[in-house]
Amino acid sequence: MAYAPTLGWLLVLNKLAGTVGLGEQAAANAYAGTTGLSTLNALNHKAGTTNLEINAVCNKIAGTTGLEALNALNQKAGY
Repeated sequence: MAYAPTLGWLLVLNKLAGTVGLGEQAAANAYAGTTGLSTLNALNHKAGTTNLEINAVCNKIAGTTGLEALNALNQKAGY
């Protein structure tokens, strides 16, 4: 099985947002086009949902199912 590198939360959220050096919450808000939301709420906004837990919302954003949240966003980011 080939090793697939995975970016951590900070890097993958900045990659998706097209930003550099933002904290996780700020990058999630930049990605979602929001301000002041928690990371989870910003991701729910991006997905067009409310109250999904982190794994579900990240899979929805990535168009995947059953992945851990970080792995789903890494796939969305092309990793």
